[in-house]
Amino acid sequence: MGEGRQGVGRPTRLKRGARAVDAATDTKVAVRGTTKGRARSATAVARTAGSNLYAQAAARFPADRSSASIWCGDGPSYSWHDIEHATARLANLLVSLGLEQGERIAVQVEKSPEALLLYLACLRAGFVFLPLNTAYQSAEIEYFVSDAQPALVVCDPARLSWIAPIAKRHDVRAVLTLDERRGGTLLRRAAAFGDTFETVHSRADDVAAILYTSGTTGRSKGALLTHGNMVSNAMTLHAAWRWRPGDVLLHALPIFHVHGLFVACHGALFAGAPMIWLARFDPKRVIAELPRATVFMGVPTMYVRLLDETGLSAEACASMRLFISGSAPLSTDTFRQFEARTGQRILERYGMSETIMLTSNPYDGNRQPGTVGLPLPGVEVRVVDEQGRPRAWGEIGDIQVRGPNVFTGYWRMPEKTREEFTADGFFRTGDVGRFDANGYLTIVGRSKDLIITGGYNVYPKEIESYLDELEGVLESAVIGVAHRDFGEAVTAVVVPRGGARLDEASLIAALKDRIAAFKVPKRVHLVDELPRNTMGKVQKNLLRERFAKA
Repeated sequence: MGEGRQGVGRPTRLKRGARAVDAATDTKVAVRGTTKGRARSATAVARTAGSNLYAQAAARFPADRSSASIWCGDGPSYSWHDIEHATARLANLLVSLGLEQGERIAVQVEKSPEALLLYLACLRAGFVFLPLNTAYQSAEIEYFVSDAQPALVVCDPARLSWIAPIAKRHDVRAVLTLDERRGGTLLRRAAAFGDTFETVHSRADDVAAILYTSGTTGRSKGALLTHGNMVSNAMTLHAAWRWRPGDVLLHALPIFHVHGLFVACHGALFAGAPMIWLARFDPKRVIAELPRATVFMGVPTMYVRLLDETGLSAEACASMRLFISGSAPLSTDTFRQFEARTGQRILERYGMSETIMLTSNPYDGNRQPGTVGLPLPGVEVRVVDEQGRPRAWGEIGDIQVRGPNVFTGYWRMPEKTREEFTADGFFRTGDVGRFDANGYLTIVGRSKDLIITGGYNVYPKEIESYLDELEGVLESAVIGVAHRDFGEAVTAVVVPRGGARLDEASLIAALKDRIAAFKVPKRVHLVDELPRNTMGKVQKNLLRERFAKA
């Protein structure tokens, strides 16, 4: 490879059309020895590394470490051997920077196998991984860096010019770069290090990742997920969804949130199952790859767009055993159309950044459209009234959860953490729902005013704070309205200051320079005043009714 394209392992080109084929000759030589012995070694590492998530996953890698683990189409692909050695080089680099165990590493890079390897290296070395949405802009990154105080930031080279000054202002010790074509300083520097590393011992309660999730009162808060949270959930889903060594995961999700990184990748890693790796979702490409896959995970928007393709058929899905949907409600209409076209009943589940997965429609049994299924083994879910009393089946109430998968609290927010947990240890999800007579859970609303658009979470208060800072804006209200493609469309209602002349296009353009594109309102409506109740609270239900058809 040329300058700027050095790797940390030996990615190999694998034959198209195979699910998991042998890696190239040089990789076979590198792993020469008995595969049985290597399997024992991985198991021993898992024991000595305690609850370390990487060690627990590596103990389940296939005995033949030269077989494919990540297949990237026409680009370089990777064996299980490559994962072991590349993560070791990266872990050695991270340690060489003087980082101490438990320090944060913030990462905002495009999806690539190397980005996944960096995450796994952080786990191996005992650091805390902080994934950031690639759509975030300067104001958002400034907040995350100032709040999390990472020791290292890894970003795309194209963003370095504005991220480096932010890092300097907040005393970040190092900034490295990584792009989706294996370029950047991260891999160049890691290539100089050895390809063995003793995975650190991690306790179940050691923090493995911080996921920032917004709230209704302002900016994001960091949910602390431990090695124990993620190992327990990975093993639960491994059993619930019948993961098996012969599986092949078709991975088309981003990897900066729970769905793509923790649910999808952990599922494949814990099963020793290879992944067909797509840099981004392309419905035609997904359909072309389905014959070589067995499992696909997507958000409802992806299923809507797959249905728009004439190539989606039962024949195309003949090798598939499982389609999973999450991150937003899947409409009953989409469920039924997909079943009619493919013969496959989509499995819908329910989870959160703070909890990973909580419920799932059954693998064997009735997958009931419009519901998120039954509580997963080991997870307690209850629906209660305002006083915390259990609701009868069919009655709507607040959803609360408890289990080994539930996060330990919010980063440096002890008061907020106490608010979100009940005296008996249940987490208040902020979602509203009901159980039916068969124990299936249906989500009917969100008490925390959350908008889910295209699988991404948008909190109105954050968008309103940016709108209200714009010249000529007196106040604003942000709502979600139904949208066929995105599930919900972010919509803003703005009251101009007296005498100010505002227009929709200018307001949208101003926000595009400040926040992620998925947060920018699809429409902005100008009104003379916002409807309020006698207590002065904006009546967003009236706004939703008024602008539902807009």
